[in-house]
Amino acid sequence: MQNMDIYSTVNGTADGLINGTANGVLTTKRVFITGGAGYLGSTLVPMLLQRGYEVVVFDKFLWGAGPLLAHAGNPNLEIVRGDILDKDLLVEWMSDCDTIVHLAAIVGYPACEKLQNEAIEINEQGTKNIVDNLTSDQHLVYSSTGSCYGAVLNGLCTEETPISPLTLYGSTKAEGERMVLNAGGVALRLATVFGVSPRLRLDLLVNDLTDKALRMREFDLYQGRFRRTFLHVKDAAKAFVFALENYKLMAGQAFNVGDEDMNLSKADVARIIQQSIPGCIITENTNGEDKDKRDYEVSYKKIKSLGFQATISVQEGVQELLKLLPCLSREEIQNARNC
Repeated sequence: MQNMDIYSTVNGTADGLINGTANGVLTTKRVFITGGAGYLGSTLVPMLLQRGYEVVVFDKFLWGAGPLLAHAGNPNLEIVRGDILDKDLLVEWMSDCDTIVHLAAIVGYPACEKLQNEAIEINEQGTKNIVDNLTSDQHLVYSSTGSCYGAVLNGLCTEETPISPLTLYGSTKAEGERMVLNAGGVALRLATVFGVSPRLRLDLLVNDLTDKALRMREFDLYQGRFRRTFLHVKDAAKAFVFALENYKLMAGQAFNVGDEDMNLSKADVARIIQQSIPGCIITENTNGEDKDKRDYEVSYKKIKSLGFQATISVQEGVQELLKLLPCLSREEIQNARNC
């Protein structure tokens, strides 16, 4: 199948599935998004609204509703304060939606280690609540992670590589993925996400190092030789649009989401940042450790074969961060690190 721009107009391709239309009609009309005010969700919501979807955001709003303010007047957006552990409220709002996009989670191994009970409840029981109440005609797209793989010792990591998570974060997300795939849903195993979003996060590697380099003109780097793949938050959001609009081709499967061009070592990323901030000093830290053991290259051939392509480079993401970061207040920086 030829690669196609996911925002192009359908012209009789693959029965209209590539862009989610059949005879010009959207195959999914009403989308329920858990965690829709978060880092990824607040980037995805405007994309869906621009494409004519009705969107229901279901979120606890622990960091406020600010990321959605620009869209509050859109008649196709509904905003609900809700918890995926509240089964009754969850069922009430997801029942009349065509597709569930499940983003809500305790994200990252530091947060999961700090909030172990909450991580298990939200990442596993919360996902189970969604799966248990999914109707036979509803679609489900799940935000998974490359951290599910654990330590990959040899070769290129593909969707066929056995998953063996090493942290509570990886194991809870892997269990959620298992439930989603058993229900016939789609799991997107995202690469390490970076870039500017309405709900900014500065705990993510590229964002964190760029902020430290800008403010302190130096940063520590541990396990610099470790390789991982990076994915701009806008490309991550586009992957969810793509999954909604190619659901019949992707149902029941997991997909790595990223691009081989951004299979980089942490030292490679540090050099990109250093080139953008002259005089920045990188210090090797021998004490740090990535407990997920992410040190491998990843293949994205499977999702690329359907037409998806990530387009925004780490260099571009660093440049946009450098436009925004100097303008943030101390409070905004603190909130962006409180994830």
